[in-house]
Amino acid sequence: MNLFLESANIDEIKQALDWGVLDGVSINPAHVAKSGKTQHQVVEEICGVVSGLICAETTSMHSDGIVHQARELAAIHPSVIVKVPLTKEGLKAVKLLADEGIRCNVTMTFAPLQALLAAKAGACFVSPYVDRLNRVGDDGFEVVENIKKIFANYRFSTKLLVANIRSPLTVMQAALAGADICAMPFDVLSALYSHPLTEQCIDFFLKDAAKLPPEPRPPIQPLRPKEESRDREIRPRDEMPKPALTPVPTPPPEPVRAGALDLGRTPAPLTITPSKTPPAIIMRRSSGKSGPVPVVKTEGQAVPPTSDPSILTPDADSGSSGSAASS
Repeated sequence: MNLFLESANIDEIKQALDWGVLDGVSINPAHVAKSGKTQHQVVEEICGVVSGLICAETTSMHSDGIVHQARELAAIHPSVIVKVPLTKEGLKAVKLLADEGIRCNVTMTFAPLQALLAAKAGACFVSPYVDRLNRVGDDGFEVVENIKKIFANYRFSTKLLVANIRSPLTVMQAALAGADICAMPFDVLSALYSHPLTEQCIDFFLKDAAKLPPEPRPPIQPLRPKEESRDREIRPRDEMPKPALTPVPTPPPEPVRAGALDLGRTPAPLTITPSKTPPAIIMRRSSGKSGPVPVVKTEGQAVPPTSDPSILTPDADSGSSGSAASS
């Protein structure tokens, strides 16, 4: 549940902000009148301090005047929420402002059906005044619970802002009822921190703490000499010591294995010595028109034996080779 402060006093707003629990501010013409400033000046001053939502109220009773004032207030800061009374002219203005993207808080809501109409008109917030209902004999939080049921039944996105609170008990009831926002004056917000048992326990513990022996203080360490702390000082980059570069060891060359190809060695020039003995010629009979295909046998290479009768070697049968050549 968000907590809003109902005040135009900038000192009270700053103090509530320092407590760390304030989510927004809501003001009405009575708050502005106490400040002695215009509403425009008050809203600007609060927007310069508070980062949350600021609810500022319109004072016209006609839809045209409400729309005109709402546009002026919304132009001050994007966090401004325009407060509009729950009347026919007010809800007519809410519908027009919702189409323009200006968020409205419909105030002075005292019945669940009024809240239903405000939600259908496009209100972002509705504000039931529960303590005023309680003072006239109605159950203010029964109204709040019924409004929440209606919003849940039809999935309205309108938020419930319980306003005009006069006691911490009302804040607790609003939290139990599931209100989205609770707006209260400064004295009520301050009273949320207070409880007589809390103050009694604090006094009791402080009296016992005064009876405790003093804690031994640790010895103060002597300051290091300037020479020893010099390396810890921040120095310019050009004066910082540079790390020593460690040379990377070169691995020894691997030994060349026997029979392996040494790519790094320049090969010896190839020398071809012509042979005095002419190479043997192997001739194969061919059934085609082309002649025999000679096969050169290199010097010193043995011709493998073959059983193919078409292969003739001049070494084995010179006559046959001659007849084959002549034919």
